[in-house]
Amino acid sequence: MDEVSRTASVYEGDTAAFVEKYRSESVAALYGQRFFEALAGERVLDVGCGPGADSTVFAERGFEVTGFDRTRPFLETVREQVPEARAAHGDMRWLPFRDDAFDGVWSSASLLHVPREDVPATLQEFRRVLAPDGVVFASLKRGEESGYSEDGRYFERYTPAEVRRLFAENGFDCVDIEIEEVPDTEPPLAWISVLAGDVRPASED
Repeated sequence: MDEVSRTASVYEGDTAAFVEKYRSESVAALYGQRFFEALAGERVLDVGCGPGADSTVFAERGFEVTGFDRTRPFLETVREQVPEARAAHGDMRWLPFRDDAFDGVWSSASLLHVPREDVPATLQEFRRVLAPDGVVFASLKRGEESGYSEDGRYFERYTPAEVRRLFAENGFDCVDIEIEEVPDTEPPLAWISVLAGDVRPASED
């Protein structure tokens, strides 16, 4: 069982708890303004959508959203809670969509479950399904050490320079990175937010 499959089995094993946790707050509502402003169209792919908190926000804002996840019980919640959205099952490393199918790819705390050696091909899949002027958002954990958490989920951690290089080498001309430190966490936790595609970089790492 690889890292992605093992992580999916954890989510499937305690779906109710994860639904309660991840339906309680939307990253798109809190931190999605740059993504919304960069979008040139209405078609959004929510990769690793979980139980659909962000898909709900996209639907409420009038976007044509497709929630995509490896965990089938999460998609059942999306269908119940966000009837306006499409729900599709699969692995983000091999997206079952045609070329240029979306104006935006949203990947909040999901790409970080993909092992590092598979990330370049995954980003190329993101680029493939995006329209030429499309944009991708991804949030990743900052750090030096990757591995499994106590509950059995796998997390890759990156430096800002590593993230910038990964996106730049796999189809994205413009890469804008922001760092958010999470207070009162031990060990210290920080998130790297990436906006990449047809956008003008506004910061340097």
